[in-house]
Amino acid sequence: MAINLVKGQTIDLRKNDQGEEFDLSTVTIGLGWDVKQKKAEGGFFGKIFGGGQKEEEYDLDAVAFLLDNNGKVANLGRTVQTRDGRSQGLYEGDVVFFNSQKHPSGHIWLTGDNRTGAGDGDDEQIIIKLNQMDQRYDKILFMVTIYQGRANNQHFGMIENAFIRAVDARGKEIAKFSLSGDSTYNGMCSMTFAEIYRKDGAWKFRAIGNPHQSDSFVDELKKMVYS
Repeated sequence: MAINLVKGQTIDLRKNDQGEEFDLSTVTIGLGWDVKQKKAEGGFFGKIFGGGQKEEEYDLDAVAFLLDNNGKVANLGRTVQTRDGRSQGLYEGDVVFFNSQKHPSGHIWLTGDNRTGAGDGDDEQIIIKLNQMDQRYDKILFMVTIYQGRANNQHFGMIENAFIRAVDARGKEIAKFSLSGDSTYNGMCSMTFAEIYRKDGAWKFRAIGNPHQSDSFVDELKKMVYS
């Protein structure tokens, strides 16, 4: 049975308290969310004209930082030119995100960029061959950002049923950490959800749930690079 975590709780990914063991050859980190439904306008005209209102779309993006034993991102990748002539940095480095979805090692990748969050289940997934991760990586930190959240006045106070979960290679859910937006998340456009880290030869999973005002993961990345 999967463990429902609370903020700050840490578990061993190999097995739970009931002795159930998990296959960490491939671990899926699934992230999901829903946008709070706007209340329909009341009264006669609200019932007539309110039903056709289109819900606003939110583009939430999952990001993974691969950190060394100093808690730093050692490889920032390279800069490439896109087809439209723009420069794009962080390509094929130790940050897995929508513009660099697969790590050069082939051991961690983002399955795709869901731009709406529509539907049930995971909205975005990061797949990790955890048993094959190079020893130089001590921790994997998972963030979710709201694309252009500041400009669009979109924040985690408007998000509900947000979660991050870990699923083993056999499809067994190991753990899940859920949170729903409330007034404390108003104005917060990104979230450090959780981390996986090595300890005593095993992989641990810790629920974090720390919000940030910035809608760019780069602002958090700056704190994790060598000066």
